[in-house]
Amino acid sequence: MTSTTKGESNGAATQAPPKITHLTMADRVAAGKAARAQTPRTAHSQLEPMTGRDPVALIEQEGVGRLEELLPIRNYRMLTSAFAFYRGTASLMARDLVSCPSTSLRVQLCGDAHLSNFGGFASPDRTLVFDLNDFDETLPGPFDWDVKRLAASFEIAGRYRGLPSPECRALALGTVAAYRQAMRDFAGMANLAVWYSRLDAVGIAARLQEFGNKKAAKTFQRQADKARSKDSTKALTRLTQLVDGEPRIISQPPLVVPIEEVVGAAFSREQIETAVREIIRTYRRSLQNDRRHLLEQYRFVDMARKVVGVGSVGSRCWIALLLGRDETDPLVLQIKEAGESVLEPYLGKSRFANHGQRVVEGQRLMQASSDIFLGWIRNREGIDGVARDFYVRQLWDWKTSVDLDTIQPPGLALYATVCGWTLARAHARSGDSVAIASYLGKSDVFDRAVGEFANAYADLAESDFHELEQAASDGRITTREG
Repeated sequence: MTSTTKGESNGAATQAPPKITHLTMADRVAAGKAARAQTPRTAHSQLEPMTGRDPVALIEQEGVGRLEELLPIRNYRMLTSAFAFYRGTASLMARDLVSCPSTSLRVQLCGDAHLSNFGGFASPDRTLVFDLNDFDETLPGPFDWDVKRLAASFEIAGRYRGLPSPECRALALGTVAAYRQAMRDFAGMANLAVWYSRLDAVGIAARLQEFGNKKAAKTFQRQADKARSKDSTKALTRLTQLVDGEPRIISQPPLVVPIEEVVGAAFSREQIETAVREIIRTYRRSLQNDRRHLLEQYRFVDMARKVVGVGSVGSRCWIALLLGRDETDPLVLQIKEAGESVLEPYLGKSRFANHGQRVVEGQRLMQASSDIFLGWIRNREGIDGVARDFYVRQLWDWKTSVDLDTIQPPGLALYATVCGWTLARAHARSGDSVAIASYLGKSDVFDRAVGEFANAYADLAESDFHELEQAASDGRITTREG
């Protein structure tokens, strides 16, 4: 349970900075046209799964190195629906995409750009903003990989909601069309204008008014108001109780397990606190100075392991409770394990030696606004003596996301356009928006091709889901509600 010491590397691998070449606008447009010759836009309809494909075996392989006692919970969550399965199988889709046509136009990829990885959260200026919010798999790569994953997620979501096939297809097409149109808009904007572009609660409300959907506008306002109350203070109320006058995280195994229960008799309370404080000190060095100063005003109180997400279940995720001026001034941090991106076997190793930094740097590049406490750490010797990387952020800070079970079809269609716009903005920050816009063009050729791909991939994902169901029925995998 120790972290890197001051002299050890906690960041990027040492290398010379890349040479920067500034192309003319004509050169950038030409690059997009040349990419069409290499990969025609119609080619994006193709789906050619690799031979010998075994989705269940890959899911089992992903469990290696995770906490074995939590893997049945991961299986259970993935088996709740084909959409939940899709959420948890970014690695499977990456393996499928590598055999499909893709462009040479690279951006910072989210790596897992499905619709549930978009949502609202608080910006540093305390505005509710909408953006991508999960970057565990982020890595540079072809822009179309993210677009295809997002479009397929809407096709699968539409099927989950029982929508007719034409409406599911329209959701995927609407997503891609919004991406293409937004990228063309960003290509015509100044660099700073692109960088400052963001979608906040006011902007979303304006879009709802534009579409004349008063019911959706009211629902959104209720969700926004609820999100603003979801912060460290609410986390303190929900997750802790007073013990000897000090808040302690409530044990709710297997989903929330205080650190003392995790380590058992191997470490004393004093040893735990010493180790955790050293970890926090190391994390603090990844923050910029003003935020480091703010963090130093909080003291560590308690820590627990917490199960999160679908695909992340089984990886090591902790929550740390810190207090400021008194017990009414909490800060709850999430410390989440960061391993190799599922894209790295196909797109190459990250340039960052620390996978926590890989996540943080990708997030900062793609998001318009990021958590002020976003940082990273390498723990040289965890509870089991294995070195691991982590990234750190606030557990709750106005976080909200779409409720796929209750959103109405018109709202889901609007949500598809918002996600498409947001992904384009994220890609425009890191890639060449002019070249990508030139490649995409004015027509819907790319939209229709990716729409066909999304339809075919939804069929494949449903087939994979049924294979996992059969594996559970046969006893090949175990499940546990959680």
